[in-house]
Amino acid sequence: MNTALLLIAHGSRRSEANAELETIAELLRLRGHDFVQVAYLELAQPEIAVGGANCVAAGAGEVILLPFFLSPGRHVAEDLSAAREQLAERFPTVKFALAEPLGSHPLIIDALVDRVREARSSK
Repeated sequence: MNTALLLIAHGSRRSEANAELETIAELLRLRGHDFVQVAYLELAQPEIAVGGANCVAAGAGEVILLPFFLSPGRHVAEDLSAAREQLAERFPTVKFALAEPLGSHPLIIDALVDRVREARSSK
């Protein structure tokens, strides 16, 4: 395994919210990403540093930090960028890349349109 995905969400005190990230990780695995590690910015475990270390321990030569965030707010722009830099310093032989947040990706727009249709049909 050369590339690992480090799927990162904010984290919640609600276990149901955190469990959703595990579901997303499993769906990514089913799409051909062999190693997907979840991690949380705060309020849940594992934290990003631990998740990144798990990726390296599994043999990743490249780790893509994949934010499960909608917008490039402070957490993505500052916190996740800092986490990427810290991981790169800690593991200098491994490449760490930070993907863009979900934002206005065309498939997000499609998902929103689907949610509108669902809401209309549930009246």
